[in-house]
Amino acid sequence: MTKLSIIIVNYNTKDLLINLLDSLKKAISVCAENKFEIQTIVVDNNSHDKSVSAIKNRFNWVEIIQNKENLGFSKANNAGILDSKGELVLLLNSDTVVFPQTLYKIIKFMDDNPLAGAMTCRVELSKGNIDPASHRGFPTPWNAFCYFSGLEKLFPKSKLFSGYHQGWKNLKETHQIDACSGAFLLTRKEVISKIGFLDEDFFMYGEDIDFCFRVKKAGFNILYYPNTKIIHYKGQSGRKKTSNNEIGNDVSKEIKKTSKLNFYGTMKLFYEKHYKDKYPCLIFWLVLSGIWLVSKVRK
Repeated sequence: MTKLSIIIVNYNTKDLLINLLDSLKKAISVCAENKFEIQTIVVDNNSHDKSVSAIKNRFNWVEIIQNKENLGFSKANNAGILDSKGELVLLLNSDTVVFPQTLYKIIKFMDDNPLAGAMTCRVELSKGNIDPASHRGFPTPWNAFCYFSGLEKLFPKSKLFSGYHQGWKNLKETHQIDACSGAFLLTRKEVISKIGFLDEDFFMYGEDIDFCFRVKKAGFNILYYPNTKIIHYKGQSGRKKTSNNEIGNDVSKEIKKTSKLNFYGTMKLFYEKHYKDKYPCLIFWLVLSGIWLVSKVRK
């Protein structure tokens, strides 16, 4: 029986994807030694950088789903989930690298924590600091205000002002969080059966926090587990890779533009879906107006 299905969405990230699959090969071997069967699925969103042929030539153990167009992150992941056979499902970014013990440790962790509906390990950026998107509270009006006003930045360890990234919590200890990043999101197939797949209205951003919101609403815990980690080359998906596995510095303008265009729309969609009837109309309007203003200022 398949224990874990890994789903990786790819869009023109051939070199990063190869790095990831090389690291996964070692991690899967550790799992095999411990009798855990792993399924790896790459969902390609119509890449034109020869990603698919590279996978076929080097990684014959990888299952490939080829989309005829770029369906976005949510739809592509859902296609992978439909083909998954594992008791556990891991959504994993193509711009990450795992360590040999990572998969084995997270499987054991979920087995030891039956109330966990989802979890993440420590997701580190290339400089060694934690990826803030992997350790979040929900963007309530107060948390959103503190984050966008800069109060969280001024008081990063304050429980009152740092609700969005929960900076007061000890990152060296296992604890509950509200939401983790889709760069590394491990959940159970039974949870997906209960709450549904990723919301495909979220094309590229926000689907992870929406999914986690529904996991929590269904009564499951979401846990941060720091005893293993991955490296996330965040923002590198549109960059060119140079020799010796060095990541280049030319950030894709297309990726930046897409991010800006989706910033306000994603937050608006999340608020309308989950908070519209929970807060007075004035607060709802003020939050969306603030998000819109920040999205314009940060161009």
